[in-house]
Amino acid sequence: MRWQRGRRSDNVVDARGRTGRRVGGGLSLGGVALVVIVSLMMGQDPLQILGQIAGQATQSQVGPSGGVPAANDQQREFVRAILGDTEDTWRELFQSAGQQYRDPQLVLFSGGVNSACGFASSAVGPFYCPGDQRVYLDMTFFREMEQRFAAAGDFAQAYVIAHEVGHHVQTLLGVSARVHAARQRGERVEGDGGLLVRQELQADCLAGVWAHHAQRRHDWLEPGDLEEALNAASAIGDDRLQKRTQVQVVPDAFTHGTSEQRVRWFSTGFETGQPGRCDTFKAARL
Repeated sequence: MRWQRGRRSDNVVDARGRTGRRVGGGLSLGGVALVVIVSLMMGQDPLQILGQIAGQATQSQVGPSGGVPAANDQQREFVRAILGDTEDTWRELFQSAGQQYRDPQLVLFSGGVNSACGFASSAVGPFYCPGDQRVYLDMTFFREMEQRFAAAGDFAQAYVIAHEVGHHVQTLLGVSARVHAARQRGERVEGDGGLLVRQELQADCLAGVWAHHAQRRHDWLEPGDLEEALNAASAIGDDRLQKRTQVQVVPDAFTHGTSEQRVRWFSTGFETGQPGRCDTFKAARL
């Protein structure tokens, strides 16, 4: 993949080495105890004070200025190029629909990170938080993709980033809010054909839409690149992951869709380039 052709985004926050401190927003245990004692003496709620400190610490750890990366940090430049091109694609598509696209930030972290959605360790993998409209990514996930799932390649990595940006698109369009509201009403959203699966498959399709327009803009795909993305989509299907961990496939526990579904919906977006073809919520067949 000739990703160097992409425009670099200024919305990447490099917080590697500065994240992952959870207790009291980075306070030591002694510091936490001191805050509790002082709060009680002042007649204030210590949990509220600790929450304020944690929020301030989070902002300092993952602030908009980010870190100062090495000049030859190719990983960061790759992420900036992919994110930059998703910005160009979705700005254009939103504008053509009479809407305005708001760019998300992408936070690079290591080990763990605080977000508006709470604390997350690297074990959860890349994720998007609607609360702060940020994508969170620990780059070690790409090594895990290669080693555990045999899903290697730069376009496979680009697919992962574009999928999380797809969740941002869903947030801007109100899709995420509708799924959240259904969950709040007590509706079951998990399972084969459930709202979570439909939401994830739509994000796959939106990633394919981006890939379609990015290829038309840059002609940056090389032989084998498309297969890399399809292989990555297949490797993280619910059925395949369940077979790896528990042998038996349990459709009622699906949250992302099967390997076949993920490949097919990404392909739909890539082949058509039309977001309107990604309405998985109305699709009779997923």
